[in-house]
Amino acid sequence: MSLLDRIDSVFKGPEDVDLTSGGIVKPLFYLSLPIVLTNLMQTAYNLADTFWLGQYDTAALAAISFAFPMVFLLISIGTGFSVAGSVLVAQHTGANDEEKAEYAASQTVTFSLLAALVLGLVGFVFVEQLLSVFGASPEVLPMATSYMQVISLGLMFMFGFFVFVALMRGYGDTVTPMLVMFGSVVLNIFLDPFLIFGFDDNPLFAMLGAESLQTTLFAATGYTGSGITGAAVATIFSRALALAVGLAIMFNGTRGVEIHLRDMAPNFGYARKLLAIGLPASVEGSGRAISINLLLIVVGLFSTNVVAAYGVGTRVLSVIFLPALAVARGVETMTGQNIGANKPDRAEKAANSAALTMFVVLSALGVLTWFGARPIVGVFTDNQEVISIGAEFLRYVAPTFGFIGIVQSFVGSFRGAGKTVVAAVISVSMLGLVRLPVAFFGAADFGLGLGSSGIWLGFAVSNVVGGVIAILWYRRGTWRDVNISSDRSVPSVEAEPTDD
Repeated sequence: MSLLDRIDSVFKGPEDVDLTSGGIVKPLFYLSLPIVLTNLMQTAYNLADTFWLGQYDTAALAAISFAFPMVFLLISIGTGFSVAGSVLVAQHTGANDEEKAEYAASQTVTFSLLAALVLGLVGFVFVEQLLSVFGASPEVLPMATSYMQVISLGLMFMFGFFVFVALMRGYGDTVTPMLVMFGSVVLNIFLDPFLIFGFDDNPLFAMLGAESLQTTLFAATGYTGSGITGAAVATIFSRALALAVGLAIMFNGTRGVEIHLRDMAPNFGYARKLLAIGLPASVEGSGRAISINLLLIVVGLFSTNVVAAYGVGTRVLSVIFLPALAVARGVETMTGQNIGANKPDRAEKAANSAALTMFVVLSALGVLTWFGARPIVGVFTDNQEVISIGAEFLRYVAPTFGFIGIVQSFVGSFRGAGKTVVAAVISVSMLGLVRLPVAFFGAADFGLGLGSSGIWLGFAVSNVVGGVIAILWYRRGTWRDVNISSDRSVPSVEAEPTDD
């Protein structure tokens, strides 16, 4: 068997996998594996910027630390349209209504780009004030502002690419976005050192032993790099090219959902439908970001070693969260398509299978993490106190890893059914109404007085409570109450768009 044959046997497209009939586990696997890899590639963008800017200047590295949370917040706001588009495409694809799936995709592209344009302009104008509120120092503020202004102007490309990924996922194709993302990441990693350093004292040439080539290029161009602004340009250029490829794929229609110019004229009646589904998803993402930042206030009350241990622990948790999130996206698509096909029992079976599988897998990872807590933290630091505190963090949370899988599986199914309000309530409640209060009162002297251990307890309790809430709410069956046939806001292809 050739290498290409082996790759093809692992990554299968929607033409090879039927999400509305047959087995459950294999379709979920084929949907979720490319999403895991796509998410890993997404983090590679940030890692590349962080690595090269760390080589460039400490202040630039600090600036990017302030910029990343703002980028995450902007992306969270824009998540709504991509979730709405993915859900609607999945439901109409499952109902074998190609026309409505294509119209939903076309309108999603239109309104996501319009929203990105507005957000980008607002961000460009007010980014310096926002960064000041976040506490950027006078030394860091100019660089962080420069980075964010470029990102703001290119926000359309970032939003557009995320929408492409979501629409293809709704159709059942997660392989094509993975391949486009791979090309985009490689391009970004290639451009970063050249746009940051130029051809003057560029560490890449030193790593490659090509200093003479650097001297020749500098003599020819005189380019000394653009610093942190160059990192932003590399990211936006890579996203722009990825979006261009994504749009070409969708306009062509040979893989995944097809979009049409005739369907892209703004239909504000349809926008209300997109917002009804997507706005709660935006609230969920934004609420998650806000809850994390509020928790940082509690963590910041303790020593630097506790803060460092918290940082290491949350990095480990983000790795655990990655497969759970990928499976949630897979369940979202399977639920949407089976709701569209009028097979809610199959959708429920998919959610239950995913929840059970992720509970077992993540619980096993939890056992390994519990026993290997000190070596895991030791990968990130050699400070023995940080290692001890970080190991305690992981040992508190590791036994509850399985509940993360339960929450994400059922929340993904709620989204696929279009019940994004329920998904948002579960996620935000888990973080804002359980984790934050438990961490605060567990750590405070007037509460349980556990010190930093109270923060770790907040993570453990919120994971378990979130899992129980997700199970009980899903068992109510209210997510089944979806009628996608009564879609009066979608005109026929021949008709003029209407706001009705």
